[in-house]
Amino acid sequence: MAGDGAGAAAGDGAGPVVSGGGRWVQRSEVPADARFFGLGGRAAGPRLRDGSYRLWNTDPQRGFDPGDDPLYLTMPVQFVVSDAGTHLAFHDNSWDGRVVLAEGEEGAGSGHDRPGTSEVRMTGGPLRCWVVVGTPARVLHGWAALTGAPALPPSWALGPQHARWGFGSAREVRRVVAGYRERGLPLSALHLDIDHYDGHRVFTVDRERFPDLPGLAEELREQGVRLVSIVDPAVKAEPGDPVYDGGAAVDAFVKDARGLEVRGVVWPGECAYPDFTDPAVREWWGGLYEERLRQGFAGVWHDMNEPVSFVPFGDPTLPRSARHALEGRGGDHREAHNVYGLAMARAGYEGLRRLRPDERPFLFSRSGWAGMQRYGGTWSGDVSTGWPGLRASLALVLGLGLCGVPYSGPDVGGFDGSPSPELFLRWYQLGAWLPFFRTHAAIDAGRREPWEFGPEVLEHVRVALAERERLRPYFTTLARLARMTGAPYVRPVWWGTPEDRALRDCEDAFLLGDSLLVAPVLTRGADRRAVRLPRGCWYDTATGRAHEGPGQVLLDAPLSRVPVLARAGAVLPVRGEGGELVLEVWAPAAGRTGGGLVVRDTGDGWEPASIERYQSRLADGRVVVERVTDDGVEEPGLPVVVRGL
Repeated sequence: MAGDGAGAAAGDGAGPVVSGGGRWVQRSEVPADARFFGLGGRAAGPRLRDGSYRLWNTDPQRGFDPGDDPLYLTMPVQFVVSDAGTHLAFHDNSWDGRVVLAEGEEGAGSGHDRPGTSEVRMTGGPLRCWVVVGTPARVLHGWAALTGAPALPPSWALGPQHARWGFGSAREVRRVVAGYRERGLPLSALHLDIDHYDGHRVFTVDRERFPDLPGLAEELREQGVRLVSIVDPAVKAEPGDPVYDGGAAVDAFVKDARGLEVRGVVWPGECAYPDFTDPAVREWWGGLYEERLRQGFAGVWHDMNEPVSFVPFGDPTLPRSARHALEGRGGDHREAHNVYGLAMARAGYEGLRRLRPDERPFLFSRSGWAGMQRYGGTWSGDVSTGWPGLRASLALVLGLGLCGVPYSGPDVGGFDGSPSPELFLRWYQLGAWLPFFRTHAAIDAGRREPWEFGPEVLEHVRVALAERERLRPYFTTLARLARMTGAPYVRPVWWGTPEDRALRDCEDAFLLGDSLLVAPVLTRGADRRAVRLPRGCWYDTATGRAHEGPGQVLLDAPLSRVPVLARAGAVLPVRGEGGELVLEVWAPAAGRTGGGLVVRDTGDGWEPASIERYQSRLADGRVVVERVTDDGVEEPGLPVVVRGL
């Protein structure tokens, strides 16, 4: 067990253990007041109630809501918060399993507390548990030390992005990008789904629909818009297909016990599956991304990598008897399934690094496992269009952040169906405050361009986008801090005060870094909402009114915005009207001080960055801001805008 988040040590596991036939069960107790979080991407979170949670990456093959479990990205990572402290427990075992949680009860029976319990049931594999303890920040710092620092997305990936399954042609891509430009809406990237492929075959291009993809990519880049490509793992099993022939030549594909290729059915038809648990296969696959770079793509998103096979019955993945290299140890799909997406992300990330060593790769993956943050981020997958799907979007991002994956976000607007103007707007307003900010929809779903929802929605979207762009330096800072410390951009409201029990039960708001509290609107027709505050003074950024926490306040939430509060004393880096870096300072409360960190944008390469520390205080009724250095304090050297006085 590791103390104070400084690291972790392998243990034999706490609590009773029962095993037999390769299966085992471990049962642990937690304090009666403890709350459970984590276990990967869970739509019903972020707080995990009593119930059974399966550890098996699964494509639900339809839009999902909070009641659907498991989903694409499961992890045996529990984040537990109680009065006694915070800890993370990681069962280092990728086999199929379940975690059965039961919250405790204080004063149960004869005035005695009934502790909560966590029961881990695995179908095979080792019993190897790591535990990290400390404050939430120290716990995730220790977790990052154990499993790897989060990848740093390129700067442009912190901006607004747009995707659709079904753009259909270069002409439609130009039309959509022109729609953003003509309306003065910022756009950083546009994503092409499987319909841009030739017959859905990976690493190809439909030349009729996209006759000059490199030219299109260059044209868009000149407008500040990058192209991002989907990449699926399944390869059409057809001799003569260059990718299939290349894979067969290096013995890249998963086989059965007889040595025959395992086949599944995915978008191109009958397919073979690369075995990404083999280092040689990862190197081969990583080299294939050179074709994507030649086409002008600036990044990739991995899909269908649970992995998926369309089958009429049973589990929609590979047979459990399928054989994998597993880094030379050998084994079958029972052990390899949950790490398949993780190994694919590694192959893609390392390939992009070799091919473009001077650029930070942009990669995010639908499926993965513990440690996937080393290679990029993730997104919600096919979240259902509806108010429950909106709520699930926030749950997923918060839960994944506590599992060490800081860069994530939902399909804004939902993947299927047609959101109402109000639902789309509220989803967009949430997305604007999340790390990965992307609209996306299915080929048969309604449009997701903001102007398709009427002039009122468009104007409110414009406000949300303007605020996102104004805060880009803050997002840049949070991205750097995530890599340096493991802290997620988006944090539960109890992050700094886990001893506050009321905050542990708050699931409809979040902290963005240390300085901002965002309270999205998650219910239809709401124009006001209650917001629970951590201790300290908080300013409503729309009105400037100060509120003292801990406690609950009722704030206006008109269609034009969602409530956002700034911590008194906070120093935030923002973009000024001329694009320059400005320090926005919220006045400290009387008798208190504040501060903030700034990490400047050094571009999309590997240039080192340093943390600048600022402090704020009141002196004779005036806010004073100073930069803290090793030699003391000095003038900030940046323009300062004071708010809250």
